Amino acid sequence: MVALPDPRPCGDFRTSYRSDQALFHSRVDRWAVLGGIVFVALTPLWADNFVLSQLILIGIYGIAALGLNVLVGYTGQISLGHSAFFGFGAFASAWISSKGIPVLIAIPLAGLMTTAVGMIFGLPAARLKGLYLAIATLASQFILQDFFARAEWFTGGSYGSLAETATLFGFAFDNDQKYLYLVLFWVVISFLAVSNLIRTRDGRALVAVRDHYLSAEIMGINLTKYRVMSFGISSFFAGIGGALYGHYLGFVSGEAFTILLSIQFLAMIIIGGLGSIAGSLVGAAFILLLPLAMEEVAGSAATIFPAMEQGVPYIKQMSVGAAIILFLVLEPEGLMHRWRLIRASWKLYPFSH
Repeated sequence: MVALPDPRPCGDFRTSYRSDQALFHSRVDRWAVLGGIVFVALTPLWADNFVLSQLILIGIYGIAALGLNVLVGYTGQISLGHSAFFGFGAFASAWISSKGIPVLIAIPLAGLMTTAVGMIFGLPAARLKGLYLAIATLASQFILQDFFARAEWFTGGSYGSLAETATLFGFAFDNDQKYLYLVLFWVVISFLAVSNLIRTRDGRALVAVRDHYLSAEIMGINLTKYRVMSFGISSFFAGIGGALYGHYLGFVSGEAFTILLSIQFLAMIIIGGLGSIAGSLVGAAFILLLPLAMEEVAGSAATIFPAMEQGVPYIKQMSVGAAIILFLVLEPEGLMHRWRLIRASWKLYPFSH
């Protein structure tokens, strides 16, 4: 019998719980992540301000979407008020830094303040599910929006509030080239934190609540505790993202944190993949870059069909809604699920099993 020359392994050869719960399941995954971080860190050496601003926004929205994914993707809850917690984090960090506390300390403190607010709204919502939970979280959106407009001592009211520039030992993060590194730091910390959370007992409990809450309760999992915890974790990352957003713009206004932004956050995790950590960042990039791409396509088409020029703004807005519908119909598990299928097909080729 002729031996086959070095056949590639086909299947799952992990033989221990430790290997199954590894942060990176292969060296390729590890080097891909490290390579991506190094690539983004070197981007200011060659990219212009527009590219850097898009990377910064992708990182900021990716952090906020990551928190929503913990709530929706891993715990099976729903939230239509995520942008309100995002805005609360922005106002909280601006308010804290105005009291003389350094911005770099104000950002995590704003995340903790937003966590407290999120858990307050999470207490009644923990006993609700489905449509009733969606309505309860929608109520939190309008309650916080009204708070932003009326609490002049905290938000500046209808005038908004100024957010100070972040500094570290006299080094000011006062332009896109510098601010990118601050956002990159928080992206790495946030995604590492959630990746490790999901591998813990509490993380497995969150997934159990999502998969079958009755079975989870029979196993001794406190449903109220973990549902409220998921709201707190989600709000924390929303607050961190909002704080970074506020200090990046230098000004915070309540008009930016509407229900439309909450829907965009949901679109990010749907398109990236529910229950996918990397999908939060991929979905944020998709939602932010899709309108820009559609603007370029529509602008090019307008040279042939001049009547389309007036419809470019509408095409940009419609593209996001169309993307949500198409993904729900054609790829409901998101881009990262499709990538996992492609990677598995490479690994198993030419075998069909």
